[in-house]
Amino acid sequence: MTASPAPDRAALLALAVEAAQEGGRAAADGQAGIGVLDTKSSPTDVVTEMDRSVEELIRKRIRETRPGDPVLGEEGGDVAGEGAVRWIVDPIDGTVNYLYGRGEWSVSIAAEIAGEVVAGAVAVPARGDVYTAVLGGGAFLNGEPLRSATAVPLELALVATGFGYDSRRRAQQAEVLRTVLPRVRDIRRGGSASVELCELAHGRVDAYYERGLNPWDWAAAALVAQEAGARIGGLHGAPPNPDLVIGAAPELFVQLHDLLAPLGADTDGPAAD
Repeated sequence: MTASPAPDRAALLALAVEAAQEGGRAAADGQAGIGVLDTKSSPTDVVTEMDRSVEELIRKRIRETRPGDPVLGEEGGDVAGEGAVRWIVDPIDGTVNYLYGRGEWSVSIAAEIAGEVVAGAVAVPARGDVYTAVLGGGAFLNGEPLRSATAVPLELALVATGFGYDSRRRAQQAEVLRTVLPRVRDIRRGGSASVELCELAHGRVDAYYERGLNPWDWAAAALVAQEAGARIGGLHGAPPNPDLVIGAAPELFVQLHDLLAPLGADTDGPAAD
């Protein structure tokens, strides 16, 4: 029996872009006056009606073109399928920003084959930006090639980060930041992991780190950053994971990694008695 051909990565990217842009338009049109529909891990970890409706719109678009593919979405969970591609969807990354009428939010869609992300699109509707990447094919912003910033010494690095919703985790992240802040140029906190990773790809920050992310937060944007020349990973050679995601030019990655590793940046602090 002849093996089925591998899915065409350009076609996967085209579907991701189409769905992300459509979802972004729907979310942007519904942003004014949006309210909290539900909460998740804490009262500050909010969900809006648009998070769920945009994810369903994206799932529908994917099903129309590739009906057998599984989809992992932030709101709808992991839906199994027999297809060769798993889609990883964040309908609105930066929901608190979205709720407050801010522009730092995105729609993020990645296509994964055999555990490896091969195509991704991140739409940032408030800016009219669409970041795209195909594995081995480079990164682009609105069709123009992207290259991340060249490495600078740690003390000159503009570093982006983010904070979790659990109070204990936030306290530990603040402790880590107390050590990091005096060692770098400055800190930026935008409130959307995928936007921050795309900012890294664009050279608008030099580095990024955050604990507590999920695959839908980083899947597409990490590919964009990697294809732009950044290194993305966790601690001690691990791939990006919920414990910690770090991104920077390769030389700076090592410096930031070595600063974060002994600080417990991948933990929620000492275990309670």
